[in-house]
Amino acid sequence: MIDAHHHFWRYSTDEYGWIGDDMDRLRRDFLPNDLKQEIDTAGITGVVSVQARQIIEETRALLEFADKNDWILGTVGWVPLASPEIESVLDELAGAKKLKAVRHVVQDEADGFLDAPAFNAGIARLANTGLVYDVLIFERQLVEAIRFVDRHPNQVFVLDHIAKPRIKDGLFEPWKTHIHELAQRDNVFCKVSGMVTEADWKVWTPESLKPYFETVLEAFGPSRLMFGSDWPVCLVACEYARWARIVREWATPLSSDEQDDLFENVARRVYRLNL
Repeated sequence: MIDAHHHFWRYSTDEYGWIGDDMDRLRRDFLPNDLKQEIDTAGITGVVSVQARQIIEETRALLEFADKNDWILGTVGWVPLASPEIESVLDELAGAKKLKAVRHVVQDEADGFLDAPAFNAGIARLANTGLVYDVLIFERQLVEAIRFVDRHPNQVFVLDHIAKPRIKDGLFEPWKTHIHELAQRDNVFCKVSGMVTEADWKVWTPESLKPYFETVLEAFGPSRLMFGSDWPVCLVACEYARWARIVREWATPLSSDEQDDLFENVARRVYRLNL
């Protein structure tokens, strides 16, 4: 089983200002040794590490962790996609075998960011490298994301955290409609992750989240879904092993092959983890 989405950090208030007073549990370092204990308990054998800071040093740090830990199968880094420096940075990283994808924290950007010409030029450059692009957005940005994906039919995209629907408010629309529309693009895949932190952290139940899982399962099918924990962020609402157990239970009606896709094969194929 592969965890296709987690983070590492050395905590500082300056670099992680988004960690508020209600997320006090996250105000410490989270490093490979911490995660290794979690995955061993949950029965997970490999992971994909995802950027948390938007600086090139973050990408280099993740690659260093991956080089030292063979169970870190790949990384999703950050590069300056909208900058003229993108060419030289991608050239520098060309030999990094465990760099499998890049990401920008679009959820923090103003509306229209995904329409910006410079950013789209950077994405077009990615298509020649084989790197995946992870899409991190809120559900209100889905229409914009659909336009964005349509500009890049030859780029592979992975949607993080099922596009962060308004789970706390119990809302499905227009998220559900837009998810089904986005899923019609066969170059888009989706991570079953980040759901507990979009719910009410104290009163959510697996039953309250399951319809959101069923929606993305219906839209993408198990051959385009992959499991992710969003550790350590998930810890504000759910323990690591519990989240893995919940998704396994949701997947019980699937065939053995379909479960293998969701929990391992899709991540391996999309992120080229065997290469």
